[in-house]
Amino acid sequence: MQTILGASGQIGEELARALKRDFTTDIRLVSRNPRKVNDTDHLHRADLLDAAETLRAVEGSDIVYLTAGLPMDTALWVEKWPVIMRNVVDACAAHDTRLVFFDNTYMYPQTAEPQTEGMRFEPNGEKGRVRAAIATELLNATHGGRISAMICRAPEFYGPGKTQSITNSAILEPLRDGKRARVFLRDDTLRSLIFTPDASRAMALLGNTPDAYGQTWHLPCDDERLTYRQLIGLAARTFGTGPRYTVLKRWQLRLAGLFSPAVRDAGELLPRYAQDNIFVSDKFKTRFPDFEVTRFAEGVGRLKGG
Repeated sequence: MQTILGASGQIGEELARALKRDFTTDIRLVSRNPRKVNDTDHLHRADLLDAAETLRAVEGSDIVYLTAGLPMDTALWVEKWPVIMRNVVDACAAHDTRLVFFDNTYMYPQTAEPQTEGMRFEPNGEKGRVRAAIATELLNATHGGRISAMICRAPEFYGPGKTQSITNSAILEPLRDGKRARVFLRDDTLRSLIFTPDASRAMALLGNTPDAYGQTWHLPCDDERLTYRQLIGLAARTFGTGPRYTVLKRWQLRLAGLFSPAVRDAGELLPRYAQDNIFVSDKFKTRFPDFEVTRFAEGVGRLKGG
């Protein structure tokens, strides 16, 4: 049995498809309101904030994938993420279950330095600090021999379906709908973006590779990084619209944050948009040379249908 905790998001749904296609039909989907992705999926209701419910959700699993997400609310992250990680680690330890944690890069320094798996943790803000704390807790449990686990880390997403990111919501989706895109701070810095189906396919592959455990992996993305100006040009050609966009300055975003909690909660991530963002996934590509990474032209094309 392979179990996805937090199976209702785009990453969890794509992961369920990848697992069935390439590895197993014995898949359990866990969330507060789970829905089948494949016709063979087993559904299990659970709240990961409840230790007993998490323990039951993990029981009988060979591999557990933690892909849960929370709304972009700093207070919720600080309150709930440590509880979720503690409950999941405890459950996996109790059932001798391997754990694959889908992580982001919020804990990395928001500089132009190339980001590898050995990058130091230097978060900018509360969300980054809580992500650093839970990643460290998992690393300590792994290196201490309490559980067998790995961290799969991804940069900002773009992709179809319910994919949530600034790039999707402020740039690609508006352009697809014939509206003006909004760019944070600069349009000339290089962006590292991962196509959500690639992230899930790669995580399924890693989870089913026994010697990948005990490590951190950067999930694979297109090394032909684009600036937002270039991405907007590509998207406009793909969608048959004009490359219309506005670059929002820092003061405009601060002003918008006074009225929009979502913009305010994105504030700690602003430094990454002021300079190149270079996420390096060479370790994965060397270990799995046959894995086909979706190029930007194909990925953006997949958004055309909505």
